[in-house]
Amino acid sequence: MKYLPLIALSVAFSACAAQPTEHFASVGKSAKAPKEVAQCIASAWADKTQQPVVSQTTIANDRGVDVLMPGQRPGGSAAIVRPAMQGEGTWVGLRSEGGGAPDPAAASDINACL
Repeated sequence: MKYLPLIALSVAFSACAAQPTEHFASVGKSAKAPKEVAQCIASAWADKTQQPVVSQTTIANDRGVDVLMPGQRPGGSAAIVRPAMQGEGTWVGLRSEGGGAPDPAAASDINACL
């Protein structure tokens, strides 16, 4: 019984170590509302690829949205749209799955919506 806490701690550490690595890159800021920026990005990607694009609300009232790149599962590569840390507006980043560099074409599409 005295080894049970040690085993539980070992399992917890190994679960954390098995998490996939992600890479975030800041793309830019906008004076527009987060919902408006997220809709623009989703529309641009859907029009460009002719595939459905999924938007996940991460903060209530569409103040924070993850716009998944076409063909991505939840938690995959996405545009991360959040309220600006200071003042009004929106901050947008790009998350790439697996630690790879963000797609420059995706960043360009995002910049067009800022």
